Amino acid sequence: MKKIVAYLKDAYTELVYKVSWPSREELTSSTIIVMIASLIIALIVFGLDSLFEWILKILYGI
Repeated sequence: MKKIVAYLKDAYTELVYKVSWPSREELTSSTIIVMIASLIIALIVFGLDSLFEWILKILYGI
C-alpha cells in the first residue's frame, strides 16, 4: 500500500511542478495545425478512394 501512495504522490508532484504545460496560445495554434493536417489527410484519402473506385469501375465495366 505504501508503494501505491508513494507512486501517487510522485505522480502529483511531477504533474504540478515538473511538467511544462503549454500556454493557451500554443495550445490554440497546435490545435489549428492538427485540424488542418487532418483535413488535408482526409482529402487525400478521399481523392485516392475516388480514384481507385473510378479505376475499378473501368476495369470491371460496371
